[in-house]
Amino acid sequence: MSTAGRGLHGHVLDTLGPAITAGEYPPGSVLRTDELAQRFDVSRSVMREAVRVLESMHLVESRRRVGVTVRPKAEWNVYDPQVIRWRLAGADRPRQLRSLTVLRSAIEPVAAGLAARHATAEQCAELTECALGMVAHSRGHQLHGYLVHDMAFHRVILSASGNEMFARLGDLVAEVLAGRTHHDVMFEDPDPAAVTLHVQVAEAVREGDAERAEQLTREITVGALHELDILAP
Repeated sequence: MSTAGRGLHGHVLDTLGPAITAGEYPPGSVLRTDELAQRFDVSRSVMREAVRVLESMHLVESRRRVGVTVRPKAEWNVYDPQVIRWRLAGADRPRQLRSLTVLRSAIEPVAAGLAARHATAEQCAELTECALGMVAHSRGHQLHGYLVHDMAFHRVILSASGNEMFARLGDLVAEVLAGRTHHDVMFEDPDPAAVTLHVQVAEAVREGDAERAEQLTREITVGALHELDILAP
């Protein structure tokens, strides 16, 4: 597909995806491809490509003589980063953030403990660099710079765990962290205690202290849940 084609089907997805996840098209709603093509002023082939992407996320299913049907929410691929992004952009943001942060609290402390046992020297160095980058951007309203290092830090933790299932959750965690920043569910400057905890986690991983790495990371996730109680009740 040409660049223009990708741009067109991306435009359709940017409108239709959030509308589905926000409930504007309830489960069971039937969407007619030809009608959608007219609405978005795109060709049927562009519309079919957009539908295929939505099908890959399990948001819809396409059947002959029926059309494109919105699937029940329980069948959606809620781990898909794009689905997460769309849901965080909607009215259901507080519940979505809490759900994802609870998931983080169940996984990341264990991953940190494993990272303390399995991280390579290079991963330890990268983790320390990320933590120091967070410190450098933790004052003066530099949330976007802070976010870059925060996302990288948590990706390294998950990857350094040595567990391929945990490692694949890096994009999910990155979307949660990005969503909090982009939708102003963060204080103007990060909590200093949380910044310090990240530095301490990096130290614990480097020192091979699995119990301490797990406990400190648990404190980070508990703190994140507490922030949601204040900023996104």
